[in-house]
Amino acid sequence: MQNLNQPDPAELPSTAKLLKSTGVAVVIASALLVTVVLPAEYGVDPTRIGSVFGLTEMGRIKRQLAVEAAAEAPSTAAVITSTRTAPALPAAAPVGSPDTATQEPARSAKTEAVPPAVTTQTAAAATTTNGASAGRSHRTSLTLEPDEGAEIKMAMGDGAKANFTWSTSGPAVNYDTHGDGQGITYHGYSKGTSARETGVLTAAFAGHHGWFWRNRSGERVTITLQTSGDYESVDFVD
Repeated sequence: MQNLNQPDPAELPSTAKLLKSTGVAVVIASALLVTVVLPAEYGVDPTRIGSVFGLTEMGRIKRQLAVEAAAEAPSTAAVITSTRTAPALPAAAPVGSPDTATQEPARSAKTEAVPPAVTTQTAAAATTTNGASAGRSHRTSLTLEPDEGAEIKMAMGDGAKANFTWSTSGPAVNYDTHGDGQGITYHGYSKGTSARETGVLTAAFAGHHGWFWRNRSGERVTITLQTSGDYESVDFVD
């Protein structure tokens, strides 16, 4: 004989209790959607609670980076037809969005580039811990109007290292540190939104490695880039 434990009907939740529990769960889920998910993922903050905890800004940055990444995809076709060359190295590829091509003439007129010049410094000053050894040294600057983008890359050999520091005149900008080379249209190192970054860029392969910036601040921004180490040249990418 099979012994079955039959539940006591009095212990089972009533239909009213089930509906009440379901309703409470729906309300909680809706509240989390409006106050947490929408601000953090999409930058939409109807209740303004996300702004208090910094979720709205995080969501807006995510959306901007997603737009930049989507805009970069069509531009990879331009990598193959690029005419820019360097000795023993493949041509650098533009990574900006499709509207960069139409904005480029304006940027060329507005950009204030400091011609690359070797600065006098000691070997100790040109070397950081686990960084690049003393070598070439350049200081380059450019100015971006609102929504404008620009790209600078260094021609580097496989495994070459370059110390870098770049900073803006105030507002933070979107940046994408990446490289391209023979048979490689895009290799990402890091991306984000910042007003200053410093570190050592180690080339994952022989090619061109550097930064693409996009100014979403709503005001004019000047970016100053300082580099030193083992690279052939520092160039603007048209």
